[in-house]
Formats: sequence, C-alpha cells, structure tokens
Amino acid sequence: MMPRSREARSIAASLRRPHVLRPIGPALARPNANSFHTTRPRKTDGVFQGLEDKRQPMPWIEAFERQQKGLPAHKSDDYPKERDLTPKKMSDSYHRVVLPLKKDPWLLGTLFMDLDALSGIIVYKHTGPGVTTVTAALDRITIAHPLTEICDLEYSGQVTYASGRSSVEITCKVAKAREEGEPSKPEDVLLTCTFTMVALDPNTRKPVNIPKLVPSNAEEEKIFKAGEAKSLSKKETSKASLLQTEPNDAESALIHQIWLRQLAYHDPNNDLRQPSNVVAMSKTQLSTAAIMQPQYRNRHQTMIFGGFHLKQTFELAFCCAASFAHARPTFISADPCTFRNPVPVGSVLYLTATVAYTDPPLLEEDGTEPGFPDPEKPMTRVHVRVDSKVRDVEHGVAKPTGQFNYTFSVPKDLKVLPHTYEEYMVYIDARRRVSLGDSQRKEGSKAFSEKRPEATDNVNLIG
Repeated sequence: MMPRSREARSIAASLRRPHVLRPIGPALARPNANSFHTTRPRKTDGVFQGLEDKRQPMPWIEAFERQQKGLPAHKSDDYPKERDLTPKKMSDSYHRVVLPLKKDPWLLGTLFMDLDALSGIIVYKHTGPGVTTVTAALDRITIAHPLTEICDLEYSGQVTYASGRSSVEITCKVAKAREEGEPSKPEDVLLTCTFTMVALDPNTRKPVNIPKLVPSNAEEEKIFKAGEAKSLSKKETSKASLLQTEPNDAESALIHQIWLRQLAYHDPNNDLRQPSNVVAMSKTQLSTAAIMQPQYRNRHQTMIFGGFHLKQTFELAFCCAASFAHARPTFISADPCTFRNPVPVGSVLYLTATVAYTDPPLLEEDGTEPGFPDPEKPMTRVHVRVDSKVRDVEHGVAKPTGQFNYTFSVPKDLKVLPHTYEEYMVYIDARRRVSLGDSQRKEGSKAFSEKRPEATDNVNLIG
C-alpha cells in the first residue's frame, strides 16, 4: 500500500472525529449579509407585495406530499361547510392599492401579474372563502394614456358583473396615483381590463353558484348591463371563428391577391422581386420551453399563477416583435384570451410567438398597396400571436393552454407574408382582431366608471 499524503490523513482523521454543530456568530446570522442578488428578493411569485394577501397558506412541500397521497392540496377546515350566497354590491368587492414607483423604482414592471393578483383579491371579497376561483379569460387591454414620466400607480378594481352562477367579471384599472384627497382625472388612466373568474367546488372541482351582484344606483346598473351584453357578445363572437366558418368573400379575395403576389415574386419572367422589408411569416417565429417552478404557483398550490403565464407570453411577444423589426416595439393592446387548460407545477410550458399581421398590410382586397399617412415617418402595427401548450415531464399528450395576441407599433415600414393555408388563416384571424380593436377604440366605450365607489375602509396604501 502506498503511503498516504498529509492532506489525505487529515481528511480521514476529520471524518473519524465526531462533528459538533456550533452556533454561528451574529454577523453571519444577518439575513441580508453578503447578498449575491442584484435585485431585491421576492417573497413568492414576483407580484407586488401589497397584492400578496392570503396567498399560499400552505408550504409547497406539504401540498406536494398531500397530492402524492391523493389528497386535496388544502385542509378540510380551510373552507366553511356552507357557502354564503347573499347578494352583494359592487362596493363590497372594491379594492385599491398604490404602487409607489416614484418612491421605489424597483417595483417597475410585471403589470399583468399584478392585475391578475388584484382580481384574485377582489373575487374572494365577493365569493367568500367557500370556493376555489380560477382565471378563465381576460378581455382586451388597451393603453389609454401612455405614461410620460415615472409616477406612482394606483391599481383599483371591483366586481362589475355576476349573475349568480359560477362566473364573475372583474374590471381593473391602472391609473396615475394622485395625492390623498386630490380627485383623479380621465387622462390619469393608463389602462383598463376585465378578468373573468370561475368559482369551483374545492373538492369536486366543478362550477358552483356564487352571490349575485346587485347594482345600487343608475351608474352601477349601466355597468352591470354592459357586462351582461359583453357576456352575450363573447358567445356570438366564438360562432364567427375561422374554426367554425370559412373566410368571407372579401377575405377570400385578399388571400387570392397575396397568393398572386407571392407567385410574382418567384416568377423569372416577372421583374417584381420580394422587397427586403417583406418577411415570410415562418421566419418570424420565436419559441421557448420552461419548467414551471413552485414559486410561481397560485394560491391553490398545484397550478401555476395565471398572471405569470400572461407575463411569459407578453415577454415572448415583445421579443418576437423586436426581432422582426430590429427596433424597440411600443405596446398598444392585448386581445381577449381564454385559459383553456391549467398549467401544473413541474410541467413544461411551450410558447411559440409568430408575427401574424402587419398594418398597413402588404395588399388590400383589390390588390392595391396601402401607404402611410406620412411616408417620411412610417409607423407599422405588428400583431403577434403566441400559442401556448403544456406537457408533463414525461412528455405525454400536449394540452393547449391558450392563445394570446398582442399588438405593438414600430417606427419602420415592414410587411409579413403568409405562404401556407394555415398561415393564411392565422393572417385573416389577426386581421379581424385588429379591425375589431379599431372599431372598439373609435366607439370609445369603457366598461369601467371613472367614479370611485364610496368605500374608504377597503383602501390599502403601500408607501
């Protein structure tokens, strides 16, 4: 046997000696000592701390163990045995939080996550603790008045429609925060959006009835009827989907004109060649795959927070538009979207972003080429579609989790060119969405009243 070195003998001796745990000094015990983070640590999933109310009452490890044993991820005494279905007013669910960007610039960003978290707080004010609620859909988000300076932002919202069945509509608003006692102005509003939440039985996971919303004045009655009309409109819009009906005559003519232009680009007997600013749709795609970590779970423990899902799709759409334009995009709007399937913790989320449409388009229905109002300063709207699907780690059956559509503007003259029939359908669908958004913007209809409810005891100021 070869003689052991001094280092090896020292290691062997240390392994034979009993080890005693000694208390660490106070300098090492400081939680903030020698932080390796360049940004502030996050408590849970990155939402603003004022919106973390009642989130994640059970540690993830405990919830995971219960799931492995076939038990629900909540304890039986977490929910009351009987649900309170007493009708409620809009002011009962009103909630307001101030995001102090001016005082604390670390908080800038993650608006989508914050808004979903806000809607989660509001819905439980209306339903009470006897149900499990999930985000089912998000209506159109449009930037009403872009911010021109860093300022504190006010998140506010309330239930604006609930028929007493399982679904509830929550309208949220982001506005410039005024000083206490100073009235808000319409131009302070950055954006408004509407979430649709669904109440489920915590044990059976089936839809359950919730308290009905009772308008208390003429203004609330107007808002309630607008929510009712919006609910009916969604059903009619789904019937006109390209999955249900074929393109109309004008859209068929447009497809034919673009197809003829595509042939002309490759015809050796034609002098027309594809310009450098015309890009094939297939070349605009960006894709990501990510494992869903438990720090982004929702309050029901085993599924991913819907706001995080939105954030991921938005960031990929932004990158897709930037890659396509080689310029920094400016966000304009997000189209209505539906969460089709939940995203479990530990699963793999696949996202694919594609530039689906550009405005002005390559061609109109009659074959003419539209121009810009100011040719010296072109501005193109870029519509990006993000398709989302989820698989378990064993990569079994892929389930679609939703389709998300975002519109940006870029200071360039750019066109996207579809080639296959599937791409033409994506193009036509995006064209419809842009047209619908334009018509809604012209109407100037707003689902949320600028007047705040007379509720002061629910205010949560974080300063």
